[in-house]
Amino acid sequence: MIHEVLGIARGHATVRFGGDKGEVLELAPGDVAVLPAGTGHQRLSGDHGLVVIGAYPPDGTYNLCRGDNPADHGPALKTIPLVAKPSSDPVAGRGGPLLALWKS
Repeated sequence: MIHEVLGIARGHATVRFGGDKGEVLELAPGDVAVLPAGTGHQRLSGDHGLVVIGAYPPDGTYNLCRGDNPADHGPALKTIPLVAKPSSDPVAGRGGPLLALWKS
């Protein structure tokens, strides 16, 4: 029900984006991941001193669907497409490239 942005402030992490069969990426300080609503993400490993900063748009409702409850799946599929496109790029602001790259 809401988009999310994660920034790596310190340390390194191996993260899977997109669920069990998703892409595995190595993240380092300065990396930013913009996650459209409904994007599964899982830290597979990380440094002891890993610091991740998460942020959300000022409007919208945060909810957590882990995928381990089949009853959550159907309602999530209905609400995810209704989440509005971000109003600005969380890194570069209103003139940033995210809005041009964002696909409905």
